[in-house]
Amino acid sequence: MSPSTPIAASTIFRPGLLAGRTALVTGGGTGIGLAIAHELGALGARVTIAARDRDRLAEAAAGLRAAQIEVRAETVNIRKETEIEALLDRLQAEGWLPDILVNNAGGQFQADPLAISANGFRAVVDLNLNGTWHMTKAVGGRLLAAGRPGRIVNIVLSLFQGLPGAAHAGAARAGVINLTKSLALAWGRHGITINAVAPGTIDTPALAQYDQAEMAADIQRLPIKRMGRPEEVAQLVAFLVSPAGDYMTGTTLILDGGDHLIGPVPAA
Repeated sequence: MSPSTPIAASTIFRPGLLAGRTALVTGGGTGIGLAIAHELGALGARVTIAARDRDRLAEAAAGLRAAQIEVRAETVNIRKETEIEALLDRLQAEGWLPDILVNNAGGQFQADPLAISANGFRAVVDLNLNGTWHMTKAVGGRLLAAGRPGRIVNIVLSLFQGLPGAAHAGAARAGVINLTKSLALAWGRHGITINAVAPGTIDTPALAQYDQAEMAADIQRLPIKRMGRPEEVAQLVAFLVSPAGDYMTGTTLILDGGDHLIGPVPAA
């Protein structure tokens, strides 16, 4: 799915469900992030999509506006606290401080554990774990200071049987899952809930970097023998940030076609 690919409108939730809400979706220019931005916007929320690639953001924002979604596009590197604070200063000054944060930005590469360099390991942890923490702390801190409730959703990975081909990503995402639990305990009494969604193999352009034959074989191992769709992740996020998710916090919801039930293919 390219940034300009049409995304099916929600057929599950009632129109206007998120009217009056303001969302910030990191990694919102492509793939799962774009689908989440579309879903939340189609349900009435104002949406800021944030990422590093200005051109992709511009294309994605144009597509969202064509779908009658109120959107703004902002460049940010979530590994840099100064950039996050500058972004939130702008949003808050213009009345766009989010009460919904979706930490979707992330990434990894496939490698044998012994082939991962120290710099490679640090880079993946810095993006997926530290970046999520920087963004969550910044948004959560402002919501707490303003006495406002909020909803935070962290997009992780279905990694519950281990990830032999991505040990760095597995470690980082496991850290995010524990961070989700810790902040749920700390912030729940202030009206801020935080949950995670753990997708399995989702049909996005990011899959092009992986061995396609191996991926096809992995899909055939699944109880549900297909890849997931970005819209399915988006609808689960919409559930969590809607009133239906008001009493849920510290939870990780798995969306992987049953992959977590069968475990990983053993490393070679």
